[in-house]
Amino acid sequence: MKALILVGGYGTRLRPLTLSIPKPLVDFCNKPILLHQVEALAAAGVDHVILAVSYMSQVLEKEMKAQEQRLGIRISMSHEEEPLGTAGPLALARDLLSETADPFFVLNSDVICDFPFQAMVQFHRHHGQEGSILVTKVEEPSKYGVVVCEADTGRIHRFVEKPQVFVSNKINAGMYILNPAVLQRIQDPSARIGQNCSIGPNVSLGPGVVVEDGVCIRRCTVLRDAHIRSHSWLESCIVGWRCRVGQWVRMENVTVLGEDVIVNDELYLNGASVLPHKSIGESVPEPRIIM
Repeated sequence: MKALILVGGYGTRLRPLTLSIPKPLVDFCNKPILLHQVEALAAAGVDHVILAVSYMSQVLEKEMKAQEQRLGIRISMSHEEEPLGTAGPLALARDLLSETADPFFVLNSDVICDFPFQAMVQFHRHHGQEGSILVTKVEEPSKYGVVVCEADTGRIHRFVEKPQVFVSNKINAGMYILNPAVLQRIQDPSARIGQNCSIGPNVSLGPGVVVEDGVCIRRCTVLRDAHIRSHSWLESCIVGWRCRVGQWVRMENVTVLGEDVIVNDELYLNGASVLPHKSIGESVPEPRIIM
Protein backbone atom coordinates (compact mmCIF):
# COMPACT_ATOMS: atom_id res chain seq x y z
CA MET A 1 0.00 0.00 0.00
CA LYS A 2 1.16 3.55 -0.76
CA ALA A 3 0.87 6.92 0.98
CA LEU A 4 1.33 10.47 -0.30
CA ILE A 5 2.37 13.08 2.28
CA LEU A 6 1.98 16.75 1.35
CA VAL A 7 5.19 18.41 2.55
CA GLY A 8 5.47 21.28 0.08
CA GLY A 9 4.41 24.23 2.27
CA TYR A 10 6.68 27.00 3.52
CA GLY A 11 5.75 26.70 7.21
CA THR A 12 5.43 30.47 7.61
CA ARG A 13 3.67 30.23 10.99
CA LEU A 14 6.69 28.47 12.47
CA ARG A 15 9.24 31.04 11.34
CA PRO A 16 12.05 31.65 12.20
CA LEU A 17 12.44 27.88 12.82
CA THR A 18 11.43 27.07 9.25
CA LEU A 19 14.00 29.43 7.78
CA SER A 20 16.55 26.73 8.63
CA ILE A 21 14.62 23.50 8.12
CA PRO A 22 11.26 22.60 6.52
CA LYS A 23 8.31 22.35 8.90
CA PRO A 24 7.93 18.53 8.61
CA LEU A 25 11.42 18.16 10.12
CA VAL A 26 10.70 20.33 13.16
CA ASP A 27 10.81 18.14 16.27
CA PHE A 28 7.62 17.21 18.10
CA CYS A 29 8.21 15.10 21.23
CA ASN A 30 11.87 14.67 20.31
CA LYS A 31 11.15 13.42 16.81
CA PRO A 32 10.48 15.18 13.47
CA ILE A 33 6.77 15.58 12.75
CA LEU A 34 7.14 13.72 9.47
CA LEU A 35 8.82 10.76 11.11
CA HIS A 36 5.83 10.23 13.42
CA GLN A 37 3.67 9.84 10.32
CA VAL A 38 6.04 7.64 8.32
CA GLU A 39 6.63 5.25 11.21
CA ALA A 40 2.88 4.91 11.81
CA LEU A 41 2.27 4.28 8.11
CA ALA A 42 4.97 1.61 8.02
CA ALA A 43 3.45 -0.07 11.08
CA ALA A 44 0.06 -0.13 9.30
CA GLY A 45 1.50 -1.96 6.29
CA VAL A 46 2.41 0.90 3.95
CA ASP A 47 5.51 -0.07 1.97
CA HIS A 48 5.92 3.00 -0.27
CA VAL A 49 5.74 6.61 0.95
CA ILE A 50 5.74 9.45 -1.60
CA LEU A 51 6.66 12.93 -0.39
CA ALA A 52 5.23 15.83 -2.39
CA VAL A 53 8.16 18.20 -1.86
CA SER A 54 8.84 21.82 -2.80
CA TYR A 55 10.42 24.03 -0.12
CA MET A 56 13.88 22.78 0.99
CA SER A 57 13.32 19.54 -0.90
CA GLN A 58 16.99 18.51 -0.74
CA VAL A 59 17.00 18.71 3.06
CA LEU A 60 13.86 16.57 3.25
CA GLU A 61 15.20 14.04 0.77
CA LYS A 62 18.51 13.65 2.61
CA GLU A 63 16.82 13.13 5.98
CA MET A 64 14.17 10.68 4.79
CA LYS A 65 16.51 8.63 2.64
CA ALA A 66 18.49 8.02 5.82
CA GLN A 67 15.31 6.56 7.37
CA GLU A 68 14.38 4.42 4.37
CA GLN A 69 16.54 1.40 5.19
CA ARG A 70 15.81 1.55 8.92
CA LEU A 71 12.07 1.40 8.33
CA GLY A 72 12.25 -1.13 5.51
CA ILE A 73 10.06 0.89 3.15
CA ARG A 74 10.50 2.77 -0.10
CA ILE A 75 10.48 6.58 0.09
CA SER A 76 10.13 8.58 -3.16
CA MET A 77 10.07 12.30 -3.90
CA SER A 78 7.54 14.04 -6.13
CA HIS A 79 8.89 17.53 -6.84
CA GLU A 80 6.62 20.57 -7.13
CA GLU A 81 7.99 23.77 -8.63
CA GLU A 82 5.75 25.58 -6.15
CA PRO A 83 3.20 24.42 -3.55
CA LEU A 84 0.13 23.11 -5.42
CA GLY A 85 -2.44 22.55 -2.68
CA THR A 86 -3.98 19.07 -2.43
CA ALA A 87 -5.08 17.99 -5.92
CA GLY A 88 -1.94 19.29 -7.67
CA PRO A 89 0.45 16.89 -5.90
CA LEU A 90 -1.95 14.02 -6.60
CA ALA A 91 -1.76 14.79 -10.31
CA LEU A 92 2.04 15.04 -10.23
CA ALA A 93 2.35 11.69 -8.46
CA ARG A 94 -0.32 10.03 -10.61
CA ASP A 95 2.03 7.45 -12.16
CA LEU A 96 3.42 6.32 -8.81
CA LEU A 97 0.02 6.18 -7.10
CA SER A 98 -1.65 4.21 -9.89
CA GLU A 99 0.99 1.48 -10.21
CA THR A 100 -1.50 -0.86 -8.50
CA ALA A 101 -5.25 -0.87 -7.98
CA ASP A 102 -4.86 -0.62 -4.20
CA PRO A 103 -6.19 2.45 -2.36
CA PHE A 104 -3.63 4.89 -0.99
CA PHE A 105 -3.36 7.30 1.93
CA VAL A 106 -3.03 11.07 1.53
CA LEU A 107 -1.86 13.10 4.56
CA ASN A 108 -1.18 16.70 5.40
CA SER A 109 2.33 16.82 6.84
CA ASP A 110 1.39 18.69 10.03
CA VAL A 111 -1.09 16.15 11.43
CA ILE A 112 -0.11 14.52 14.72
CA CYS A 113 -2.46 12.09 16.48
CA ASP A 114 -2.89 8.45 17.43
CA PHE A 115 -3.06 7.53 13.74
CA PRO A 116 -6.01 5.14 13.09
CA PHE A 117 -4.67 3.92 9.75
CA GLN A 118 -5.79 0.30 10.04
CA ALA A 119 -9.30 1.33 11.08
CA MET A 120 -9.41 3.73 8.12
CA VAL A 121 -8.50 0.92 5.73
CA GLN A 122 -11.20 -1.36 7.14
CA PHE A 123 -13.83 1.41 6.93
CA HIS A 124 -12.83 2.30 3.37
CA ARG A 125 -12.96 -1.28 2.12
CA HIS A 126 -16.30 -1.83 3.86
CA HIS A 127 -18.21 1.05 2.23
CA GLY A 128 -16.73 0.43 -1.24
CA GLN A 129 -16.71 4.07 -2.41
CA GLU A 130 -13.82 5.94 -4.05
CA GLY A 131 -12.69 7.96 -1.06
CA SER A 132 -12.75 8.28 2.73
CA ILE A 133 -11.94 11.33 4.87
CA LEU A 134 -10.95 11.19 8.52
CA VAL A 135 -12.86 13.80 10.54
CA THR A 136 -12.49 15.10 14.07
CA LYS A 137 -14.86 16.92 16.42
CA VAL A 138 -14.26 20.52 17.50
CA GLU A 139 -15.85 22.68 20.18
CA GLU A 140 -16.23 25.81 18.01
CA PRO A 141 -17.27 24.69 14.51
CA SER A 142 -17.97 28.27 13.40
CA LYS A 143 -14.20 28.75 13.04
CA TYR A 144 -13.82 25.92 10.51
CA GLY A 145 -15.19 24.39 7.36
CA VAL A 146 -17.36 21.54 8.66
CA VAL A 147 -18.40 18.19 7.22
CA VAL A 148 -22.11 17.34 7.16
CA CYS A 149 -22.57 13.57 6.99
CA GLU A 150 -24.98 10.77 7.88
CA ALA A 151 -24.54 9.66 11.48
CA ASP A 152 -24.90 5.93 10.81
CA THR A 153 -23.01 5.47 7.51
CA GLY A 154 -20.65 8.47 7.48
CA ARG A 155 -21.69 9.33 3.91
CA ILE A 156 -20.86 13.00 3.27
CA HIS A 157 -23.65 15.30 2.11
CA ARG A 158 -21.80 18.60 1.89
CA PHE A 159 -19.13 20.90 3.32
CA VAL A 160 -20.11 24.19 4.98
CA GLU A 161 -17.49 26.91 5.46
CA LYS A 162 -17.54 28.54 8.93
CA PRO A 163 -21.28 28.07 9.61
CA GLN A 164 -22.94 30.70 11.77
CA VAL A 165 -25.79 28.27 12.57
CA PHE A 166 -24.88 24.83 13.89
CA VAL A 167 -24.93 22.13 11.20
CA SER A 168 -22.08 19.88 12.38
CA ASN A 169 -19.09 19.82 14.71
CA LYS A 170 -16.96 17.55 12.50
CA ILE A 171 -14.07 18.93 10.44
CA ASN A 172 -11.62 17.46 7.96
CA ALA A 173 -8.65 16.04 9.90
CA GLY A 174 -6.30 16.13 6.91
CA MET A 175 -6.07 12.37 6.28
CA TYR A 176 -7.69 10.52 3.40
CA ILE A 177 -7.85 7.13 1.69
CA LEU A 178 -8.50 7.28 -2.06
CA ASN A 179 -8.85 4.75 -4.85
CA PRO A 180 -6.60 5.30 -7.90
CA ALA A 181 -9.74 5.93 -9.98
CA VAL A 182 -10.05 9.42 -8.43
CA LEU A 183 -6.81 10.45 -10.15
CA GLN A 184 -8.69 10.48 -13.46
CA ARG A 185 -10.96 13.20 -12.07
CA ILE A 186 -8.17 15.72 -11.54
CA GLN A 187 -8.06 18.43 -14.18
CA ASP A 188 -4.94 18.48 -16.31
CA PRO A 189 -3.11 21.78 -15.67
CA SER A 190 -3.07 22.51 -19.41
CA ALA A 191 -6.88 22.31 -19.64
CA ARG A 192 -8.95 25.46 -19.01
CA ILE A 193 -12.59 25.77 -17.96
CA GLY A 194 -14.36 29.12 -18.06
CA GLN A 195 -16.85 30.66 -15.67
CA ASN A 196 -20.42 29.47 -15.07
CA CYS A 197 -19.86 26.08 -16.73
CA SER A 198 -21.68 22.86 -15.83
CA ILE A 199 -19.35 19.89 -16.25
CA GLY A 200 -20.60 16.38 -15.47
CA PRO A 201 -21.65 13.81 -14.68
CA ASN A 202 -19.33 11.37 -16.46
CA VAL A 203 -17.15 13.84 -18.36
CA SER A 204 -13.52 13.35 -19.38
CA LEU A 205 -11.49 16.34 -20.61
CA GLY A 206 -8.08 15.72 -22.20
CA PRO A 207 -4.91 17.81 -21.91
CA GLY A 208 -5.01 21.21 -23.58
CA VAL A 209 -8.82 21.31 -23.80
CA VAL A 210 -10.38 24.78 -23.60
CA VAL A 211 -13.98 25.17 -22.41
CA GLU A 212 -15.24 28.75 -22.59
CA ASP A 213 -17.80 30.46 -20.34
CA GLY A 214 -21.31 29.10 -19.89
CA VAL A 215 -20.76 25.68 -21.48
CA CYS A 216 -22.70 22.60 -20.34
CA ILE A 217 -21.08 19.19 -20.90
CA ARG A 218 -22.67 15.92 -19.76
CA ARG A 219 -21.61 12.31 -20.38
CA CYS A 220 -18.96 13.31 -22.91
CA THR A 221 -15.34 12.64 -23.77
CA VAL A 222 -13.42 15.66 -25.09
CA LEU A 223 -9.99 14.72 -26.41
CA ARG A 224 -6.69 16.59 -26.40
CA ASP A 225 -6.55 20.23 -27.61
CA ALA A 226 -10.26 20.51 -28.45
CA HIS A 227 -11.89 23.94 -28.01
CA ILE A 228 -15.53 24.39 -26.96
CA ARG A 229 -16.70 27.97 -27.37
CA SER A 230 -19.09 29.80 -25.08
CA HIS A 231 -22.67 28.76 -24.25
CA SER A 232 -22.62 25.45 -26.12
CA TRP A 233 -24.38 22.32 -24.86
CA LEU A 234 -22.83 18.87 -25.33
CA GLU A 235 -24.52 15.70 -24.09
CA SER A 236 -23.52 12.09 -24.84
CA CYS A 237 -20.84 13.06 -27.36
CA ILE A 238 -17.24 12.34 -28.28
CA VAL A 239 -15.20 15.34 -29.44
CA GLY A 240 -12.00 14.36 -31.25
CA TRP A 241 -8.50 15.78 -31.09
CA ARG A 242 -8.14 19.48 -32.04
CA CYS A 243 -11.84 19.96 -32.83
CA ARG A 244 -13.41 23.42 -32.70
CA VAL A 245 -17.03 23.72 -31.54
CA GLY A 246 -18.55 27.17 -32.04
CA GLN A 247 -20.75 29.33 -29.82
CA TRP A 248 -24.33 28.32 -28.95
CA VAL A 249 -23.94 24.87 -30.49
CA ARG A 250 -26.05 21.94 -29.26
CA MET A 251 -24.69 18.42 -29.77
CA GLU A 252 -26.36 15.29 -28.42
CA ASN A 253 -27.47 11.69 -29.05
CA VAL A 254 -24.00 10.13 -29.42
CA THR A 255 -22.62 12.72 -31.82
CA VAL A 256 -19.01 11.83 -32.64
CA LEU A 257 -16.53 14.32 -34.13
CA GLY A 258 -13.38 12.93 -35.73
CA GLU A 259 -10.02 14.66 -35.49
CA ASP A 260 -9.78 18.37 -36.41
CA VAL A 261 -13.49 18.94 -37.09
CA ILE A 262 -14.89 22.48 -37.07
CA VAL A 263 -18.52 23.07 -36.04
CA ASN A 264 -19.71 26.59 -36.84
CA ASP A 265 -21.74 28.76 -34.45
CA GLU A 266 -25.40 28.15 -33.55
CA LEU A 267 -25.77 24.66 -35.05
CA TYR A 268 -27.61 21.56 -33.85
CA LEU A 269 -26.04 18.12 -34.26
CA ASN A 270 -28.24 15.13 -33.41
CA GLY A 271 -26.38 11.82 -33.57
CA ALA A 272 -23.97 12.98 -36.27
CA SER A 273 -20.80 10.97 -37.01
CA VAL A 274 -18.34 13.37 -38.61
CA LEU A 275 -15.19 12.14 -40.33
CA PRO A 276 -11.86 13.90 -39.63
CA HIS A 277 -10.93 17.32 -41.02
CA LYS A 278 -14.49 18.36 -41.93
CA SER A 279 -16.14 21.75 -41.44
CA ILE A 280 -19.82 21.68 -40.48
CA GLY A 281 -21.75 24.72 -41.69
CA GLU A 282 -25.35 23.57 -41.22
CA SER A 283 -27.34 21.68 -38.63
CA VAL A 284 -27.69 17.89 -38.68
CA PRO A 285 -31.19 17.29 -37.26
CA GLU A 286 -31.22 13.50 -37.84
CA PRO A 287 -28.49 10.93 -37.16
CA ARG A 288 -26.20 10.45 -40.17
CA ILE A 289 -22.57 10.16 -41.25
CA ILE A 290 -20.83 13.29 -42.56
CA MET A 291 -18.10 12.33 -45.05
